[in-house]
Amino acid sequence: MQYRSLGRTGVQVSTLVLGAMNFGRIGNTTQEEATAIVDAALDAGINLIDTADVYSGGQSEEMVGKAIAGRRDDVVLATKATLPMGDERNHRGGSRRWLVTALDNSLRRLGVDHVDLYQMHRWDPTTSDEETLSALTDLQRAGKIRYFGSSTFPAYRIVQAQWTALERHLSRYVTEQPSYSILQRGIETHVLPVTQEYGMGVLAWSPLASGWLSGAIRAGREITTNRSGFMRQRYDISVPANRAKLEAVEQLATVADEAGLSMIQLALGFVTAHPGVTSAIIGPRTAEHLRSQLAAADTVLSTDVLDAIDAIVAPGVDLAPDEKHDTPPALLDPALRRR
Repeated sequence: MQYRSLGRTGVQVSTLVLGAMNFGRIGNTTQEEATAIVDAALDAGINLIDTADVYSGGQSEEMVGKAIAGRRDDVVLATKATLPMGDERNHRGGSRRWLVTALDNSLRRLGVDHVDLYQMHRWDPTTSDEETLSALTDLQRAGKIRYFGSSTFPAYRIVQAQWTALERHLSRYVTEQPSYSILQRGIETHVLPVTQEYGMGVLAWSPLASGWLSGAIRAGREITTNRSGFMRQRYDISVPANRAKLEAVEQLATVADEAGLSMIQLALGFVTAHPGVTSAIIGPRTAEHLRSQLAAADTVLSTDVLDAIDAIVAPGVDLAPDEKHDTPPALLDPALRRR
């Protein structure tokens, strides 16, 4: 396992991060299975576990808490807030009122007195940066969080938050968690240059592009991945963006074969090769998934392989632009661009 500094914090983290989104109802993962995955990941050298309050309605945090019991000091523990936790309109977002409550709820589910990294799961356009950052700074000073970061923020919002922290003498976001893979390279255009400028750690989620780069999806095969069962539109080959992804996957498979690599090694090696990326988040649903992903822990892609990837999917290009999660709200809701 390789280790890198998490931005400028001085904290050393593994280049593979264990993501716990599949723990609980989302991945039909039991506590026993989750604990086995956590144990195997820690034994392999992974030292950062990432979860969120919204994953399976809190089940993921509960399972992670039970799995790390007795090993808390060995883990850099990260969780997230802001996405809706139920129908109550104020049980979401980046307000002080909600973040104080949300963090206490997460700490209770995790069975710990602090988390190492508390992340804003999405930018909340209804709440000012000063409101959110002041609440996070106070929670940090209270010892409930060590650091805080953002997730899936547009580049201009990252810049604005950094400016607000400086202007208002508040603590700042030290990490960003964007979606990044060979098939979705848009963050190379704006987000990664900004995070590098500010010295932020970057924890890339969906490096296997929701299973497209796992080796399980190939031309002529029925797509039967777990996620395709509840996100059918993203795997429907009649959709042009999905056809483009499949065509790229076929070409990438050839590159992987010629380099003596699995598709997973190619995909994870690509993400961790970028100098602006600290770690790639893997989200195994089973112990078998974890083993196949751990095989990429020491993968270093050659210049020739990286050049071949660039020839298939150009730098800065998203093959499925509609699947981006950091699109400004006004592009998604016509009412926001009409007087």
